[in-house]
Amino acid sequence: MKRIKITVMRITEYPDLMMQYENPIEHTCDMHLGQSFVVENCTKPAEMCDSAWQTLLPFIEQLALGGGNFFDGWMKNPHSAMLSCNDGFRPLSFYIETID
Repeated sequence: MKRIKITVMRITEYPDLMMQYENPIEHTCDMHLGQSFVVENCTKPAEMCDSAWQTLLPFIEQLALGGGNFFDGWMKNPHSAMLSCNDGFRPLSFYIETID
């Protein structure tokens, strides 16, 4: 099984949507730009948000098993993907790639 590297590539916030729709919350995401994780045996890194992990996991599983070429040539590197977590107020973009 291949190891997968996850890198936080972009952090976005939509204050107008937060103001209009979100209940005030004190704590959100702890991840930061450039942060990376190495995934072995498709095991979630301790610091990874559960919600982001659920979004990334199907792609991580495919890459770990040697798959790739998602959506028929979407990425320049067929053993990678650019994905975002499902937080509509502050989505993070992640680059995932095989490293073995």
